[in-house]
Amino acid sequence: MSWQSYVDDHLIASGAVTKAAIVGVGGETWATSAGFSVSDTEAKALVTGFTDASGLQAGGIMVGGEKYMFIKCESGKEIIGKKGAAGMCAFKGNTFVMISVHDESIVPGACSAATGKIADYLIEQGM
Repeated sequence: MSWQSYVDDHLIASGAVTKAAIVGVGGETWATSAGFSVSDTEAKALVTGFTDASGLQAGGIMVGGEKYMFIKCESGKEIIGKKGAAGMCAFKGNTFVMISVHDESIVPGACSAATGKIADYLIEQGM
């Protein structure tokens, strides 16, 4: 299955994610939903945040040109940010970071659950 398929057919199609991207741990973009882009700088900041969240805590999380307030980083696996009632989450595997954004109409936990399910599957596959 292609990386684009995970974004379109699993994350966006879940109804719990508004925008999504999968990037490599080096910051390169592998797949994105239509009209959404994560810069190399934003991706690298997220990757660094999984091991040292102090930069995200101090300056917030930038994803797709939008700034989110840092909420938490759990076990070096999941980062959660919030912007009003909207938000984002990111999950890290061995080779990838999966980034999802939800709008105000989606419950934050639903976005995190949908993204985490796909990320966990990929991690189990050794990714």
